[in-house]
Amino acid sequence: MSLDLQQVFDFAIQLSFRAGKAITEGSETRFKNAEKLVRDAIQAKYPDHEFIGEESWAAGDEGALTDAPTWIIDPIDGTTNFVKGMPHVCISIGFVYNSVPTIGVIYAPFMGQLFAGRKGHGAFMTSSMHPERHALPLAKPLPFVSLKQALVAFEWGSDRSNTVMEKKSRTFKRLAGDSANGVDGGEMVLGVRSMGSAALNFAHVACGSLDSYWEIGCWAWDVCAGIVIAGEAGCAVVGSKEQARGAVQSGEWPPAVTPAVLTGRKYLV
Repeated sequence: MSLDLQQVFDFAIQLSFRAGKAITEGSETRFKNAEKLVRDAIQAKYPDHEFIGEESWAAGDEGALTDAPTWIIDPIDGTTNFVKGMPHVCISIGFVYNSVPTIGVIYAPFMGQLFAGRKGHGAFMTSSMHPERHALPLAKPLPFVSLKQALVAFEWGSDRSNTVMEKKSRTFKRLAGDSANGVDGGEMVLGVRSMGSAALNFAHVACGSLDSYWEIGCWAWDVCAGIVIAGEAGCAVVGSKEQARGAVQSGEWPPAVTPAVLTGRKYLV
């Protein structure tokens, strides 16, 4: 029996609101139970579906990505922001069907912003101030003359080892530095932002408020929903340098997001 993907999409949106309410009600216990709330609701509605989530993975339930319908969830992306009282916090609900990221829902409860997309059906956002659905991107993007016009998101991540920091620092230097003033390969982008949430970075590229987001070290649950939303907004999502180069050479653009890209922990949108 075929799966009603519109029903799955509508269910994911409503589920994001339920989880968001639990998060904004604010105690540490509710925070820790956010994934359980989501997982229990999914298992009740779709008992034959697979589930991959950050909290369950950390507890040793490392679910593998297969051809089975699979929910990939980050119950609260932007944990440090949550702890510190910054509003850039969201629940990220991704759904993979036939090994393809197909549905993405990101809800930022403290800001009242919802971003959602379904493969082949576009993406939209709503907010508490503007509850009607607005198609993404919010405005038609202009072509780049150079990266000097770009507002780029970049996160430092939790791995601050010397090797990782050296690599990320080199990239940051080339993105932000000015080649005319001695920075070798410097592009001097218009600006760099770190919001502390991979999912929201993807969402804001989809909106057009960010021009690009680059990250190494994220997990599938951080990016699955955002990959769908960004893709439906017309963005290209690539993984490793080799994969991106191969897509350009083959003429496949935007390239397909394969399971290897989804789980590869390298992302450029």
